[in-house]
Amino acid sequence: MAIVVEHEKRKQEILEKSLDVFVEEGYEDATFQKIADRCGITRTTLYIYFHNKREIFLCSIKQLLSNLEVSLLELVADDSESAKEKLKKTITLVLEECLANKKLFNVLLEYLLQLKKSGVDTNTRVLRRVIKLRHILSSIIIKGIQSNEFKNLNVHEINDVIYALIETYIFRMTLLNQDDLTEYLNTINLTLEKFCK
Repeated sequence: MAIVVEHEKRKQEILEKSLDVFVEEGYEDATFQKIADRCGITRTTLYIYFHNKREIFLCSIKQLLSNLEVSLLELVADDSESAKEKLKKTITLVLEECLANKKLFNVLLEYLLQLKKSGVDTNTRVLRRVIKLRHILSSIIIKGIQSNEFKNLNVHEINDVIYALIETYIFRMTLLNQDDLTEYLNTINLTLEKFCK
């Protein structure tokens, strides 16, 4: 009797398990064989789903971001919250997700540094990955301005300030090992107050 394999389900399992390998081994030391072993499949089977380690890594990051995006879109769609509360909750959710995946950010930093050494424009790559988050932030800011909760400021500038705060936390968390969100969220709340009427 033939075994029925749900390819999309298996691919998702590979992506989830490969993240653990990247976190434990680092990008450089993670190998196709280690990923296959973690997934309980052969390298040949792994090649059915992915061409190389880089593709697995990028798809894993994309899946993680997609899951976060779904949660953020649900939050934005909730009309029972004010724009200010949506913005606070959005930022909190993003920062909590970053903290939950702290080790992955170290691997991502290693990966980006390798790309930069080889002459690749890492700025463009990072911007492509965060464009949806920035769009979600902008849509909340626009609704806040339209509902008269926020001052009539430049949406792009407000977005840049909020995004810079998120980047700063990621930097502190990853490189300076500062995990406490409480103080940082207080800083964000003070900043958001400056935008409110």
